[in-house]
Amino acid sequence: MNAVITKKDSKITGESLRQGLTSSKILIIIPAYNEELSISHVIQDVKTHCPAAHILVINDGSKDRTREVAEANGASVITLPTNLGIGGAMQTGYRYAHRYGYDVAVQVDGDGQHKAEQLHLILAPVLSGTADLAIGSRFIEQTGFLSSASRRAGIKILSTIVSAMTHKRVLDVTSGFRAANKRAISVFQSDYATDYPEVDSIVLIHRSGLRTSEVAVIMDARTGGKSSINAVRSVYYMIKVTLALFIRSLKATKPVEVQS
Repeated sequence: MNAVITKKDSKITGESLRQGLTSSKILIIIPAYNEELSISHVIQDVKTHCPAAHILVINDGSKDRTREVAEANGASVITLPTNLGIGGAMQTGYRYAHRYGYDVAVQVDGDGQHKAEQLHLILAPVLSGTADLAIGSRFIEQTGFLSSASRRAGIKILSTIVSAMTHKRVLDVTSGFRAANKRAISVFQSDYATDYPEVDSIVLIHRSGLRTSEVAVIMDARTGGKSSINAVRSVYYMIKVTLALFIRSLKATKPVEVQS
């Protein structure tokens, strides 16, 4: 099952969500590579809007002061000895969440594009039990920062491929703003693509027998640092992800069973 939820629909927050936010053990994973200019704002934004959550910054081999700034702002930090990319950083976070028994793991990127004031939107489907993985989508309501025209075209192509593979409509397949419950955490801590894993992980969740949900969000342009995807890498990304999805379709995947 894949649900598409608008911001109007997502006002199912209510008392059950408020209780979930206080009673659930939530880990905010912030992958960061050379994000010293934005990481302080990201951490403080999360603290303001989700104060009960534990914040874990995965310092992905940064060459700047990302670690020092993150620690100074009160976040826990795991520093990787070399740059592993977003997949390696996030799998580190998911393994931490799995080891220490978190109920929900949320990815918030370290570049400032994800708004912590919208955390409740992606947490709602997971805490209510209607989804194992909730994805914040820019393209449900087409508002806010939507990336360049060329990248939107690439996302649309990948969205078509993923939707065909999962038999479900998925709009924002590259969004990293997402919340995962224990079942999804269990899958990701053992199997997560190294490079640009967001697209592959949606197919993985589907093949594991789990449920996804897309929720309308608004994203900002990055507040600091530099994107790792330029025009040349965009073409490389499209080719690599398409091949990875084909390989994923050939792999046997067992449905996951995790005790609540």
